Amino acid sequence: MRELSVVGVRVELPSNQPIVLLREVEGDRYLPIWIGAVEATAIAYEQQGVKPARPLTHDLLRDVLAALEAPLRAVEITELKENVFYADLLIGDGVRVSARPSDSIALALRVGAPIRCAEQVLSEAGIVIPDEQEDEVEKFREFLDQVRPEDFAG
Repeated sequence: MRELSVVGVRVELPSNQPIVLLREVEGDRYLPIWIGAVEATAIAYEQQGVKPARPLTHDLLRDVLAALEAPLRAVEITELKENVFYADLLIGDGVRVSARPSDSIALALRVGAPIRCAEQVLSEAGIVIPDEQEDEVEKFREFLDQVRPEDFAG
């Protein structure tokens, strides 16, 4: 397993499909995962420090895990089958629960849990951005600084 960090979310044009972009902590591969608008909003809210008036589903799950004293230890992106990513939540003392990567990432951000990815998944779906394209990554980061969670609605 390789540890990943969340670069952010963006909308792929012209399809208007949100993507969460992850990057190897100790490496140069990026992992783009197409996600739903609700999950994109949840990830963007947390990255931007937006606190909704009422808890979102991911906030609720964070609070339930805390109340049960069952901390989220890690998120593992385990497989890629037929262009669908699979992930597990590692909870408490060895409990493993299957979950969508987008929901898993939104929850991991809320509790500060590490996000890991199987080497096989990174080998298959990870991309290396050449140095000459690093300015594109910088533009993406600038986009993330300006985008609002409401931009992912509807």
